[in-house]
Amino acid sequence: MTTSTRIGILGAGGRMGRILIQAVAEAGATLAAAVVSPGSSLIGADAGEMAGIRKNGVKIVGNLADEILHCDVVIDFSTPAATMTHLEMCRAAGKAIVIGTTGLTEEQFALIDEAAQDIPVVYAANYSVGVNVSLKLLELAAKAFGDTVDIEIIEAHHRHKVDAPSGTAFMMGQSVAVALGRNLKEVAVYGREGHTGARDRQTIGFETIRGGDIVGEHTVMFIGEGERVEIKHMATSRMNFASGAVRAAIWATPKSPARYDMQDVLNLK
Repeated sequence: MTTSTRIGILGAGGRMGRILIQAVAEAGATLAAAVVSPGSSLIGADAGEMAGIRKNGVKIVGNLADEILHCDVVIDFSTPAATMTHLEMCRAAGKAIVIGTTGLTEEQFALIDEAAQDIPVVYAANYSVGVNVSLKLLELAAKAFGDTVDIEIIEAHHRHKVDAPSGTAFMMGQSVAVALGRNLKEVAVYGREGHTGARDRQTIGFETIRGGDIVGEHTVMFIGEGERVEIKHMATSRMNFASGAVRAAIWATPKSPARYDMQDVLNLK
């Protein structure tokens, strides 16, 4: 596949940023900008060489403002504070943005919704095609089982992940809660300790594991009397997240201003 879409990568020097640069090349899109933190020693280096592919002539810069006019869309897997800054830059310049940053607050999501009145914004906690297909399976299972099972969500990630539970776990919990007509904020239970009493069937449990180099594993258990159904997704490479984000960026560029997610990109709604 080839495309004329010009994509900017934010946080280009990080682990995910480098894989995103590879994914842009594999998709046949144009890497229009590679942005790192101001003062980074990577500024001025060739982005392709830095990412472990051949030189592509794109010099790494320390400020999105220097390159945003050359981009049709930017992909941001950085930090919440940096993402909000980049969001406003894209809004001012009329450029689409794909956001994969996790750990955002309700106030920051409100800012995303405001920006989406003027530009296309794709936000997803997980851009894996497999994860998003799993969300549809979870919706189907939840509707079929109804209130006859207990539901538990177990997620595992590498030791460097700083937020918990993962954004993907929340997405899965939300899909189940909506299908069951429940408010996730009211029914979520995060871990258990001590004398907890009998389990309330209306709750949705979350358990978090952190260790080593686990890329990402999510299991949702529908536990009934005499049987159990598990829907599980295991990521073995970050490339599936990166290729999904690039797919979203190419999809979003011609769209009207609105907030979208990966379910929109994959036409799963």
